[in-house]
Amino acid sequence: MILPTTQEIRALHEKYAPTRAALDLVYTHCEIVSRIAEQLMADTVLPLDAALVRVGALLHDIGVYRLYDRAGRLDHSSYLRHGILGHEILRQEGFPERLRRFCSCHTGVGITRHDIHENGLDLPEADYLAETTEEQLVMYADKFHSKTTPPTFLTASSYGVHLEKFGGDKLHAFHLLRTRFGEPDLTSLGAQYGHPQA
Repeated sequence: MILPTTQEIRALHEKYAPTRAALDLVYTHCEIVSRIAEQLMADTVLPLDAALVRVGALLHDIGVYRLYDRAGRLDHSSYLRHGILGHEILRQEGFPERLRRFCSCHTGVGITRHDIHENGLDLPEADYLAETTEEQLVMYADKFHSKTTPPTFLTASSYGVHLEKFGGDKLHAFHLLRTRFGEPDLTSLGAQYGHPQA
């Protein structure tokens, strides 16, 4: 599989971003997630394809652009769909399923058919679960940065508090990821990007 370059991924973001503000928010978040994943990879002995992780992190949130209206407002009510929207963008662009899955399988700590059915979620009924170590790492790294206003870095503890409302099984899944991959040092990234830490 030939992976896209960082420049090609940036061009893809520029193609789909409806405004400069949307591009700055989403692409910067993807860049930060890539940096967090890179840091976590440096501290693990797990066999990982570093180039695949970088590409997956830089692409994972591209579907967010489809949630903006013409005035540049983000539709927060449909945010859960951003993963499948990204999957669709990458399919239309001819990307292989292995890359498309970074979009559809990174939300929360995974969404199951049972979650969709039990909670009436606005998603096609399927399992959206990170399966490969690379997918799991991107999904996990994503939990440490939020595109809120202003964008914020999250500690493992603060994300865990957020996750509690979704049930003990989701919190347990996050703790397993935390044990597997460790925790990033967010101090230098926070200083570099000027985003506060929650």
